[in-house]
Amino acid sequence: MTAVRSTLPDDARKVACAALQDTLVDLLGLSLIGKQAHWNVVGPRFRSIHLQLDEVVTAARTFADTVAERSAALGVPPDGRPETVARDFTLPAPKEGWVRDEDAVRVMVESLQEAIGRLRERIEATETADPVTQDLLIAITADLEKQRWMFDAENFPRES
Repeated sequence: MTAVRSTLPDDARKVACAALQDTLVDLLGLSLIGKQAHWNVVGPRFRSIHLQLDEVVTAARTFADTVAERSAALGVPPDGRPETVARDFTLPAPKEGWVRDEDAVRVMVESLQEAIGRLRERIEATETADPVTQDLLIAITADLEKQRWMFDAENFPRES
C-alpha cells in the first residue's frame, strides 16, 4: 500500500529511495558510533574531541530526519528501526570500552571517509533519477567532508 503518491516515475523513485534508505542507515549508525565514542573518549584531547563528536552526532541526526522525510515525500516509508540499522550498518566503529582520543579520531575519520565515498556513489546514481534527492545528498556530503577534515586535522602531524 502506498499512502503517499510520488511525483517521480516508479523507476526513478526506486533509485532515489534506495539511495535515501542506504543514507539513512549510514547516518543513524554514524550518530550512534559518534555517541559511543563521545561517552567513552579519554586522553589529553578529551574535551575538544568530546565536543566535536557531538557536532557530528547532531549533524547526522538532523540529516537522517531530512533524508527520512524526503523518502516519505516520495511515497516510500523510511526504515530507521534498530534492527534495520543493526543489520545494514557497516561503517567502522569504536571498540567496546574506553576509547583513546587518537583512536576516536581515527575511527571517525575512517567512518566519515567511507560514508562520504558511499554518498558520492549515490550522488551519481540519483543524477538523472531525481536531482532533488541528489542535491540533498550533495549537501550532506559537503557537511560530512567538513567534519572529516576537522577530525583529520586533529592527528597532524602524523608520524611516518
